[in-house]
Amino acid sequence: MDRRPIQLPHLYAIIDAGCFAGSNDRTKALVDYALELATAGVTLMQYRAKELSSREILSHVRELRRALGERVRLVMNDRADLCLAAGFDGVHVGQDDLAPVDVRHVVGDKAIVGYSTHNPQQVLEADAMPVDYIAVGPVFATSSKANPDPVIGLKGVRTARQLTAKPLVAIGGITRTNCREVIDAGADSIAVISDLFQDGRTAAEEYLRLLAR
Repeated sequence: MDRRPIQLPHLYAIIDAGCFAGSNDRTKALVDYALELATAGVTLMQYRAKELSSREILSHVRELRRALGERVRLVMNDRADLCLAAGFDGVHVGQDDLAPVDVRHVVGDKAIVGYSTHNPQQVLEADAMPVDYIAVGPVFATSSKANPDPVIGLKGVRTARQLTAKPLVAIGGITRTNCREVIDAGADSIAVISDLFQDGRTAAEEYLRLLAR
């Protein structure tokens, strides 16, 4: 089935549940943070939780869906089953997760499916898969993953852009200082975790101003 290309906003916020580990009420803290981002104008968010139980994750994502309503497209990291259970809009998987073709069987044709890649060969392979966007990175050094893949730099983004016409999401070490360069290199969207976290609404507003140029 041929899929109509989706339109991605320039800013793709990733909410990592691990960032809220010290909160007395983790669910409330991450929902409040998501609401700050939405108030700033963020319209695409991904929920990521690498070390929590399915029950904890489902509690978080159901509250996110309830609080944000339909004004934000919500993507689940890794878990196609919980994407469906929470009524999320899509799922994002990596190289070691369920294959995109199997994810598509689970979530159906209408859901967003994103896929992580880290080198030109993986981008070429992803281009032939039933995915709506291809993520590429890490563009710069990042502390958001324990064992990150090799940095690809802006050159890697440019190469990926030449290899696919699918929407391209750049991730890894992206900040307000370098975000414009990444878009200019060919990314349709940038995924940000750390540089949004300290002051979500203000940071998101700054990103959106910078990316609107």
